[in-house]
Amino acid sequence: MEALVRRAVTTIRARYEEPLSLDDLARTATMSKFHFLRTFRDITGVTPGRFLSAVRLHEAKRLLLGTGMDVAGVSVQVGYGSLGTFTRRFTECVGMPPTQYRRLARGESVAMPSGLVPKHANPQAGTIAGTVHTAGTITSSAAFLGAFRGRIPQGHPVACVSVPENGPWRMTAVPTGSWYLLAVAVDQTPRDGGRAIGDLPLLVGTAGPVRVIPGVHAHVDVTIRPLDWIHPPMLVALPGVEALRMAA
Repeated sequence: MEALVRRAVTTIRARYEEPLSLDDLARTATMSKFHFLRTFRDITGVTPGRFLSAVRLHEAKRLLLGTGMDVAGVSVQVGYGSLGTFTRRFTECVGMPPTQYRRLARGESVAMPSGLVPKHANPQAGTIAGTVHTAGTITSSAAFLGAFRGRIPQGHPVACVSVPENGPWRMTAVPTGSWYLLAVAVDQTPRDGGRAIGDLPLLVGTAGPVRVIPGVHAHVDVTIRPLDWIHPPMLVALPGVEALRMAA
């Protein structure tokens, strides 16, 4: 079954700009529509439609970084028939509108979402601490860790912290509740051959749910590693990470 789902994922990545339907992808995987939907979600953790949307928006981020194409042109290029729909989905998933994302990635000063602005001490908040590790012999940039509401991060985190290198980290002013952690860094392992702007791969690690209680310190270790084919692209715009990919 995994090989059949991988065939559908390959189709999504190759033909994301086309109006691919659930029926189209099910035929690619040689499954019935409903069996394909269940199997795809079991293996990848998301629906085919959500995977397709993530691939489209990831390509949109690449075009915003590496070309002078306007937002309307990017929208059409990645398969959206409506600029309004594209802008809304991009903002929901990335955490900011396309024009603001372009400025952030180019190192320009932009107003950051509230979740990325340092908070004052809050007696009703808690702390999450731990250690970030890199799998294998991969060389990474500084890591960014954020606490998100859902298992699939989108928008902006409720709290965050930057970690200059592998090792201990501490995230303060985390609101009470259950949160999912996302750790992201840029893969800076030396390799032969150049890469296009914005194409340095990300290293990603997740953990959770983590229960945060006022005055209690939760401990979580996170290992970051390259995303494999099963995972949809990571869309959230993170401080410093986008600029590093742009500069590479």
